[in-house]
Amino acid sequence: MASQNKQIEANNLKVIKDNLEGEALLNKKYSEYSQRITDPQIKSLCDQGCQIHKQNFDNLRTYLDSHQ
Repeated sequence: MASQNKQIEANNLKVIKDNLEGEALLNKKYSEYSQRITDPQIKSLCDQGCQIHKQNFDNLRTYLDSHQ
């Protein structure tokens, strides 16, 4: 029964996969913006956005890995 609780339903798995893809894309975009921007304050905001979305991706991945 414990293994049944750890299983992720197919519809929830799709939502997690979509979120992983979204977080990866946002991380990539913020990283690209940060490389192109010269204003230090905006560059800092982009770097923060990049870190936040990387952490979100890592958290989702860890959650997903713990349910396999």
